This record gives sequence, C-alpha cells and structure tokens, in this order.
Amino acid sequence: MQTEKESRPYLSWDLVGNFMEDAFVAYGVPREDAKICADVLMESDRQGIESHGSNRFKPVYLDRIEEGILNPVTDYEVVKETPSTLVIDANDGMGMVASYKTMQSLIEKARKNGISMAAVRNSSHYGIAGYWPLMAVREGMIGITGTNARSSIAPTFGVENMLGTNPLTFGMPTDEDFPFMLDCATSISQRGKIEVYARTGQDAPEGVVIGHDGRAMTDSGEILKGLTDGTAALTPLGGIGEELGGYKGYGYATVVEILSAALQAGSFLKLITNVDEAGNKRPYRLGHFFIVIDPEAFCGLDTFKKIAGDILRDLRASKKAPGQDRIFTAGEKEWFVWQERKEKGVPIGEAVQKEFIAVRDEKNLPYRFPFE
Repeated sequence: MQTEKESRPYLSWDLVGNFMEDAFVAYGVPREDAKICADVLMESDRQGIESHGSNRFKPVYLDRIEEGILNPVTDYEVVKETPSTLVIDANDGMGMVASYKTMQSLIEKARKNGISMAAVRNSSHYGIAGYWPLMAVREGMIGITGTNARSSIAPTFGVENMLGTNPLTFGMPTDEDFPFMLDCATSISQRGKIEVYARTGQDAPEGVVIGHDGRAMTDSGEILKGLTDGTAALTPLGGIGEELGGYKGYGYATVVEILSAALQAGSFLKLITNVDEAGNKRPYRLGHFFIVIDPEAFCGLDTFKKIAGDILRDLRASKKAPGQDRIFTAGEKEWFVWQERKEKGVPIGEAVQKEFIAVRDEKNLPYRFPFE
C-alpha cells in the first residue's frame, strides 16, 4: 500500500479504465472480456496494491499477447461439473476472464448448495487475487482462492526457486463498511514488489531473497535477473531457515501448489515456465482454485457478519504497542486507500506513463494524457 506523500500525477478512473479496455480490444481481447481485465487491474490500484495494477498492464498482459504465449480470446471450457464443483480449462486464455466466469458459476452453486469449489487449468496470471473473493463478498458470501505461479520461492533449507509466490486469499463479509480481506503471497515479498523496487531504483529489504550462496540479496535489478535464470529465490513467510518460522510459509505455499495443480491435473513447480525444451516461448499454464461459502447455509448472513465484525473490532481495540496509534485488521488499510483515491484517481508513475503512450501510439488510440 502506498503510504508516502504522493508526487505522481493522478488520472481519472474513467480515463485509465477506458484506455486499458480499448487497448485490450486493440490487442484482440473481446470487448466484454476487456472490461473484466481492465477492472481487475484497476481494483489493485484502488486498493493501493500497485504491484498488480496498471504497473503490469503492458509487461504481463499485452507483451505476452504479442509474444504469442497468451491467447486474447479465452476459450472457456467446462471439463467436469457437479452441483457444487467445476473443473475448467482456460486453454491459455486470459486468466482474469476465466476466473470471472468461474466465480460467477460458483456463486450460483453456493447459493443453491451452501458451498462450491472449482479448479482451473491451462490459465494465465489472474491479476490481484483479492478480486475473486470480493466477488463472493459482494453477494454476502465467503470467498477463498489460490494460484500457483512460475517458480520463485526456495523451500526451507534450500536455495533453488521451486514454488511460486502462491497467494492464499480470503474474503469475508462483515457488518462494517469494509470486508475482512487477507490477500498475500506465501513468500515475504513477491516478484511484483521487486519489479516496483527496480522501477523506482530501490533495493529490496534484506532477507526477502536468497542467492545460491545462501546469502541474502538486496539489489533489485540483480534479483530480477536471478529469479529469471534461477540463481536467486524468494524466501517463504518466516524467512531463511526455521528460526522465525520459514517452514510455515513453505508449507502454506505447498498447500496452494497442490490445490492449484492436483485437483485439475495440471502443471506444477518447474513445469510452470514460458520456455519449452527447445528454448521457444510458450504459455505458462497456471492453475487456480476457488471456494465460495454461503453463510446462510450455516448460521445466517446477518449473524455471521455481526460476529465477524465483533472479532475485528475487538482486535482493533486491544492494547497497542508503545508508540503505535492504532491496530488494523486485514482489508482496512486498502479501504482507506480507496477512500482517498476514489475522487483523486489513479497515480501513474513515469515508467507506466511511457508504457501508456507507447501502447496508444502503436495502436493509434484516440487518447491524450494529462501528464503529456
């Protein structure tokens, strides 16, 4: 979340959303799918989680479409279905589109059956993980998701990047203005944050990345190279070794890997790569899982929301550490960012400004940006 005084120019939400939607269409994404993709990216910026917002618009999505490793048209295929489960093949299409359609189906299944679950295979980056539980929360339900990713995390006592950053994400409705939303990777940091550090010329904090020599790495540019060529790895939650509980993050990352891959018989660990045996680029073929739970099938929505809210309020009202003004609960800071940004718009840094201009000029889109 952005906490420093903002120096970047703000663009209106409509301008950024319309531009990204039109750009996706120009790259071959159908209009309705492009709306989904643009909204997922903007949700990340709404919450101040800029590692997954407009920062990734061009390098993760448009560039991959141009490289031929991401299909702009998503062939959404139902492989297997029961009243409460789904197995979906995204056929190397837009992960955000496949995830949106899957969550729509799961919400309807949970409304009928109390709980539902899906696994998606042959997918691609699905944007900010928290978007998908929020779809359930808006319908008064609990949402859970996870996804595997290209190898980045070293197992405890290892130095080889084996597991993805593998977020395990929960969203729950409450009786407050904002839901409980826990959206975090199972590593201390994730590749997207390292990319932001590199873009802004900052070093990564010590301890978030380990080199093949077993020592911590901090140079962001060198880390990105190392994560690509396999000479560096992110550390799991808890850090290097077992002393601070690194085995816990390692264990949770493995849980996400198994649920993302084994339920849909898909790729895992080192098989998730964009390069084949001959060195040619290919789709990543990620796996995701989604769970939706309807509280009405248990104690009822109102009771659930009240108890969930009481828990969060009690946590925030507990005794604070010396020098601390307040205690937060998960999802609260992101809600505050949205309160600040809803009128101001999206802060766009210099690197993303250049990307917007390049995309506009290449596709002859009728836009002019305030920062020009």
